[in-house]
Amino acid sequence: MKRNQGFSIGAVDPAEDQYNAELLRRIALGDEAAFAALYDRFSPVLHGLALRMMNDANEAEDVVQEGFTYIWRRAGAFDASRSSAFAWAVMIVRNKAIDKLRVRLRGERLRDRVNTFPEQFTDRDEQSAQEPLFRERRTEVLSALSDMPPEQRQALQLAFFSGLTHEQIAEQLGAPLGTIKARIRRGLLRLRQIFQREI
Repeated sequence: MKRNQGFSIGAVDPAEDQYNAELLRRIALGDEAAFAALYDRFSPVLHGLALRMMNDANEAEDVVQEGFTYIWRRAGAFDASRSSAFAWAVMIVRNKAIDKLRVRLRGERLRDRVNTFPEQFTDRDEQSAQEPLFRERRTEVLSALSDMPPEQRQALQLAFFSGLTHEQIAEQLGAPLGTIKARIRRGLLRLRQIFQREI
């Protein structure tokens, strides 16, 4: 195999390819020496391929490591009738590089969106962080409402959960406006007393 002259994978010597396939067979049986030998044979060219694709030395090393990890785990899946051992290794490393490039592209797109609309993501993060607190507080309020006299509970629910004005509540319940305001006021006082007891 001519290592540093591009990535022509069709120029592998048959005897050499047979030896590579034998290394993979031994790797599938857990032979670490065979794995080290295959790594020494393939890693220079595979690293060159990864570097060419990633254009970043550290990411290229990561790609090669991930590729060889896959080869170690999946050596038994190699089928010599479908490709040479070297072509199989090239395909694995190429796929690992493509996966990493996709992740990088998604990260760049996300960064671009955050930089373009930073306030949108900040608000969303704050809302997400506070969401459990809001849910807990809502549960506590509903529980406290269930302990109130029905007319106070109904007035508060219409005012704060349905968003009706005092006038609309009075009209809906057929009660004087002053009565509705008094019910809401008493209900709020009762809620405050309940929460003060819990603190």
